[in-house]
Amino acid sequence: MAVDRIERVDSLLKRVIAEAMFSVMQGDTVVPGLITVTDVHCGKDLRDATVKVSVFGDDALKETALQHLKHNARRFQQIINREVRLKFTPRLLFQLDRSLEKGDEVLAILDKLGNG
Repeated sequence: MAVDRIERVDSLLKRVIAEAMFSVMQGDTVVPGLITVTDVHCGKDLRDATVKVSVFGDDALKETALQHLKHNARRFQQIINREVRLKFTPRLLFQLDRSLEKGDEVLAILDKLGNG
């Protein structure tokens, strides 16, 4: 039962953070449309949440976007506090999710093998 609740909170936080991306990152040097929230995972006590994001662009842009997200974490937490009813607002830790890149590499290799 508790796992089901955490999964629902993860899903809700993912939606709220993704929706808030444009308002929080507006006017920033990193275009919010290049950032995708791929996963959110809360700890068992719901005090911390790891937010995995994928950024479209080169490595320099990815690092810049990650730094901007970390810098704006408090603004995301304020929006979560306002929109989601939780006992504690989780602290957000942003991480780059490179799984999409790895998937593209695998598909490229498979395509190369198929045409070879």
